[in-house]
Amino acid sequence: MARTKAVQQPDLVLITWSRNPLVAGSARRIVSFRVIGSAYPCSNSLVVGGLLANALACLRDNDIGFKIVYRKMTSDISGILLLKRSR
Repeated sequence: MARTKAVQQPDLVLITWSRNPLVAGSARRIVSFRVIGSAYPCSNSLVVGGLLANALACLRDNDIGFKIVYRKMTSDISGILLLKRSR
Protein backbone atom coordinates (compact mmCIF):
# COMPACT_ATOMS: atom_id res chain seq x y z
CA MET A 1 0.00 0.00 0.00
CA ALA A 2 1.42 3.39 -0.99
CA ARG A 3 1.94 6.00 1.67
CA THR A 4 0.76 9.52 0.98
CA LYS A 5 2.03 12.68 2.58
CA ALA A 6 -0.12 15.64 3.41
CA VAL A 7 0.87 18.76 1.49
CA GLN A 8 1.98 21.51 3.84
CA GLN A 9 -0.13 24.62 3.50
CA PRO A 10 1.47 28.08 3.17
CA ASP A 11 1.46 30.57 6.03
CA LEU A 12 -0.63 33.68 5.32
CA VAL A 13 -0.68 37.09 6.99
CA LEU A 14 -3.41 39.60 6.12
CA ILE A 15 -2.83 43.15 7.37
CA THR A 16 -5.08 46.20 7.16
CA TRP A 17 -3.35 49.52 7.70
CA SER A 18 -4.17 53.22 7.93
CA ARG A 19 -2.44 56.60 8.14
CA ASN A 20 -3.41 59.59 10.26
CA PRO A 21 -5.30 61.84 7.80
CA LEU A 22 -4.54 64.95 9.85
CA VAL A 23 -0.74 64.60 9.61
CA ALA A 24 0.81 64.80 6.15
CA GLY A 25 3.29 61.99 5.52
CA SER A 26 2.34 60.09 8.67
CA ALA A 27 3.51 56.50 9.03
CA ARG A 28 1.25 53.58 8.14
CA ARG A 29 -0.01 51.77 11.24
CA ILE A 30 -1.58 48.34 11.60
CA VAL A 31 -5.35 48.51 12.14
CA SER A 32 -5.93 44.74 12.22
CA PHE A 33 -4.24 41.54 11.15
CA ARG A 34 -5.03 37.86 10.73
CA VAL A 35 -2.49 35.04 10.67
CA ILE A 36 -3.37 31.71 9.08
CA GLY A 37 -0.68 29.22 9.98
CA SER A 38 2.30 30.87 11.67
CA ALA A 39 4.05 34.24 11.53
CA TYR A 40 6.97 32.99 13.66
CA PRO A 41 9.37 34.69 14.46
CA CYS A 42 7.58 37.96 13.62
CA SER A 43 4.53 37.58 15.86
CA ASN A 44 5.78 40.33 18.18
CA SER A 45 5.91 42.88 15.35
CA LEU A 46 2.25 42.28 14.44
CA VAL A 47 0.56 44.64 16.88
CA VAL A 48 -2.57 46.74 16.38
CA GLY A 49 -1.31 50.34 16.38
CA GLY A 50 2.24 49.23 15.56
CA LEU A 51 4.20 50.46 12.58
CA LEU A 52 3.56 48.58 9.35
CA ALA A 53 7.17 49.21 8.29
CA ASN A 54 8.49 47.26 11.30
CA ALA A 55 6.20 44.29 10.63
CA LEU A 56 7.11 44.21 6.92
CA ALA A 57 10.84 44.46 7.67
CA CYS A 58 10.60 41.33 9.81
CA LEU A 59 8.24 39.36 7.58
CA ARG A 60 10.09 40.08 4.34
CA ASP A 61 13.51 39.19 5.78
CA ASN A 62 15.11 36.65 3.42
CA ASP A 63 15.49 34.03 6.16
CA ILE A 64 11.78 34.16 6.99
CA GLY A 65 10.54 34.15 3.42
CA PHE A 66 7.20 36.00 3.36
CA LYS A 67 6.36 37.67 0.06
CA ILE A 68 3.63 40.20 -0.69
CA VAL A 69 1.13 38.47 -2.97
CA TYR A 70 -1.65 41.08 -2.87
CA ARG A 71 -1.63 44.81 -2.14
CA LYS A 72 -4.51 47.27 -2.46
CA MET A 73 -5.15 50.83 -1.42
CA THR A 74 -8.71 50.95 -0.10
CA SER A 75 -8.64 54.77 0.18
CA ASP A 76 -6.09 57.58 0.17
CA ILE A 77 -5.14 56.72 3.77
CA SER A 78 -5.71 52.97 4.12
CA GLY A 79 -5.04 49.65 2.48
CA ILE A 80 -4.56 45.92 2.83
CA LEU A 81 -1.63 43.56 2.33
CA LEU A 82 -1.54 39.79 2.00
CA LEU A 83 1.77 38.03 2.58
CA LYS A 84 2.49 34.36 1.93
CA ARG A 85 5.26 32.03 3.03
CA SER A 86 5.59 28.62 1.45
CA ARG A 87 7.19 26.07 3.73
